[in-house]
Amino acid sequence: MSLKTRGVAGHCLIALLLSGLAGAQTAEQKTARYLDSIRKQPPLLLAFLREIPKGGDLHNHLTGAIYAEDLLDFAASDNFCVDRTTSRLLGAPCDSCEKYTPKPSVRCAYDDHILYNQIIDAWSMRNWRPGDESGHDHFFATFDKFGLAAHNHVAEAVATVINRAAREHVQYVEFMHTADGGAAPELGIKLGWDSDFAKMRENLLAGGLKEIAVATSQTLAEDDAHAQKELKCGTPDAEPGCSVTVRYLYQVLRGLPREAVFAQIVLGFELASSDPRFVGLNLVMPEDWYVPIHDFNEHMAMLDYLHGMYPKVHISLHAGELAMGFVKPEDLAFHIRASVERGHAERIGHGVDVMLEKDPIGLLKEMAARNVLVEINLTSNDQILGVSGDDHPLPTYMKYGVPVAIATDDEGVARSDMTHEYLRAVEGYKLPYTELKRMTRQSLEHSFLPGESLWAATKVGFRPVAACAADAGAQKPSAACAKFLSANERAREQWKLEGEFAKFEKKF
Repeated sequence: MSLKTRGVAGHCLIALLLSGLAGAQTAEQKTARYLDSIRKQPPLLLAFLREIPKGGDLHNHLTGAIYAEDLLDFAASDNFCVDRTTSRLLGAPCDSCEKYTPKPSVRCAYDDHILYNQIIDAWSMRNWRPGDESGHDHFFATFDKFGLAAHNHVAEAVATVINRAAREHVQYVEFMHTADGGAAPELGIKLGWDSDFAKMRENLLAGGLKEIAVATSQTLAEDDAHAQKELKCGTPDAEPGCSVTVRYLYQVLRGLPREAVFAQIVLGFELASSDPRFVGLNLVMPEDWYVPIHDFNEHMAMLDYLHGMYPKVHISLHAGELAMGFVKPEDLAFHIRASVERGHAERIGHGVDVMLEKDPIGLLKEMAARNVLVEINLTSNDQILGVSGDDHPLPTYMKYGVPVAIATDDEGVARSDMTHEYLRAVEGYKLPYTELKRMTRQSLEHSFLPGESLWAATKVGFRPVAACAADAGAQKPSAACAKFLSANERAREQWKLEGEFAKFEKKF
């Protein structure tokens, strides 16, 4: 054989070997290679990320998830007026739609594009530019402006948001929702403060909080039923949102007086103990405002005491949604650690200032050891805090083995969605497909759904529990696995996600 012939034969052999290796590649590896091939082609990257299974959205404020256009429709249906200067909703009577009337009906915006655009911009981050008003102030000011529109349209809001989630291949949402309509804080203020937490809790329960819990559950049941009707669930015309599993975290407003905050926290524990729709609680409102800063340690003491009374109730806490300059340096040094150690948080929302905490590396190692997940909200962190790119701690959390999951926060106000949160993560941190898949799996692993996990281990790889160990890649579970899934709702959602990944990866 000539050298030339041998060379051709050698090339053929190499080609065959490479072909065999390519054929041996798993669907996951092929999908990963495709993602790498389109990283510098934004339209294809966006299409890929829109279709990727996204598991759960664990950090989603229901009111903030509604787009301003929908809120305007809600306000119009309730015949609200709007202050033409501030864009804040007001009650009737309204002025006429003539130009420059100070208090026109919000319906006037439908025929007045200047007013319409002004409202959308005021109720969201659309067209916001740095200037006289910071992103932080503009973001949080939106809620007082449109708040009246959201109160009477919980069902429509849920239906709208989960329909969007389904179209983006999100299968599970935990909504933060202050579902009692303000009844608990009113009761707390009426009964007053008592530094004896046990006595205060007893007074609240005896003074009407149990009845508030029952009424709140009934209202939420009605809202959920109305949302299902809006989506035509159970009919041939069912909308995509019908496939999304929804649970709620009772949302405590930590900027209220301490007696009101304590009443809300007790209600949150009571609801999560009695109503399966509520899977936990969270404390919200800007962390840098006076009351949340001033009362922070007292809030942690409340949670510490009540966790002892309700040890099975799940807690996720906003902590570290701060950056240098927002508060005194001393107030940047302990919120995340205190939320984990004293507030008993199983998940942390934001966690942006983690490297400004005392002994940050020790804290990161502690969070990894405790398996505390961080809910990552890239768009709102950029808009509110001005923290993005290399300044964001996402890669640091990953480096130290702290579990993370992408979430939307207030997608309506932010003018974002889950797909674009994933896009920010991929473009900003060059995340490989395997890491996106890990984050997505972690979102369901750290959900507050009841039951055991599908995974026996998640630290290095995802190893199934013994009952489902032989079912990898199977479309239908074995008898043993099916029995396990039927008894564990969290595992059922995780099994569903694995099926979605299998279908997605077959495309590549």
